[in-house]
Amino acid sequence: MTRQVVLDTETTGLSPATGDRLVEIGCVELVNHLPSGKTFHVYLNPQRAMPEEAFRVHGLSDEFLADKPLFSAVAADFRAFIEDATLIIHNAPFDMGFLNAELTNLGQPKLANTVIDTVMLARERHPGARVSLDALCKHYGIDTSRRALHGALLDSEILAEVYLELIGGRQAGLALVAESRVSGADGIAAMVSAARRPVALPSLVSANELAAHAALIASLGADAIWAEYELS
Repeated sequence: MTRQVVLDTETTGLSPATGDRLVEIGCVELVNHLPSGKTFHVYLNPQRAMPEEAFRVHGLSDEFLADKPLFSAVAADFRAFIEDATLIIHNAPFDMGFLNAELTNLGQPKLANTVIDTVMLARERHPGARVSLDALCKHYGIDTSRRALHGALLDSEILAEVYLELIGGRQAGLALVAESRVSGADGIAAMVSAARRPVALPSLVSANELAAHAALIASLGADAIWAEYELS
């Protein structure tokens, strides 16, 4: 089993060295490169005022964050969630810098996880192209209509989709799922067979459309050629 965690943060500014702090952490677990449904999400009280520039990015106000926990209260839960998973981060030095600064402030060791920076991955995959998260979503046709403002959990969910495309698209993920489900002497043959098997797409026909179709066929009589076919 391959376990990875897609991670994003929101902050009060650009650098922990000048006193900026974390205000949000969002994580999405991937198992064999596909979302497992497990997430970690928390807002944080930064114990400082929110600059207007940062507020315009994520919309997290001083009033909203006032009753949120301090990083010290969630650090253990955060570490327990990520464990030793590989971290998938867009512009990893930024987020890792803030996380490690917070941990250092608590006298705790820095994160030792393997990190994949999707900015670097995108530059390798698309030399010369823009590699912002929005640009990559546009390139891969990923819907960002719900992203009016930056949000750590939402951006992690979107980044998970982008990452899957960067490593070869959904078929690569499906092949990895197939691989994880086979074992024994015939495992390799079964894995190859499963990876090559066409994956059925979900039906786009609604229940009302199916009912209307059935009524139309019935009205044509038993001898109608369309009576031999079923809409699905």
